[in-house]
Amino acid sequence: MDLYFSPLACSMATRIALYEAGGTANFIEVDGKAKRAADGADFYTINPLGQVPVLRTDEGEFLTENPAILLYVADRYPQSGLAPADGTARYRLLQWLCFVTSELHKLVFSPLLSPTSPEGAKAYAQEKAGQRLTVVDEHLVDHAYVLDDFTIADAYLFTVLNWARLTRVVDTTRYPRIAAYIERCLERPAIARALAEEAALYQAELARRRAA
Repeated sequence: MDLYFSPLACSMATRIALYEAGGTANFIEVDGKAKRAADGADFYTINPLGQVPVLRTDEGEFLTENPAILLYVADRYPQSGLAPADGTARYRLLQWLCFVTSELHKLVFSPLLSPTSPEGAKAYAQEKAGQRLTVVDEHLVDHAYVLDDFTIADAYLFTVLNWARLTRVVDTTRYPRIAAYIERCLERPAIARALAEEAALYQAELARRRAA
């Protein structure tokens, strides 16, 4: 498998899932501004939207969109327990993957983190953030993770909440159970490893841009 990623972007969720599963992949870094992959490819030829993650399977198929890629990884390594195989638990997993991608990632964090997002869009995102984060915080009252055990939904949720931790565009400390959840996730070896690797790559990317 080849995973096209950008450091600390939403693609980090797939790196976390792979490390949790004990899986392997070729990690190909993508310059998010130049839209150029480290292997020299014009990234728009791989994904016309220019967005990570993209996963190239061993069969040569290209997958885009976080929920689909995360499910592929979980199903590729069923022994990992990263996704229920069937039943209501499987649908709950899909529910939370959709929630993270639509209600948090795209609705809240994308406009808040985009340097070109108009102030009206940022204000709207802040208005919606509280309700969505309250849903997560209340769910965590009696859940250590999104489901009973760590799944790909947590890999994605942590990745998104980590943006708030790093940038403070949203104050997650107002939500005690979310704050505890983030700390709990940081104690997982797979997350600590993925975060350390991608943080170093992100700093290297910033240094290259300053030197250019």
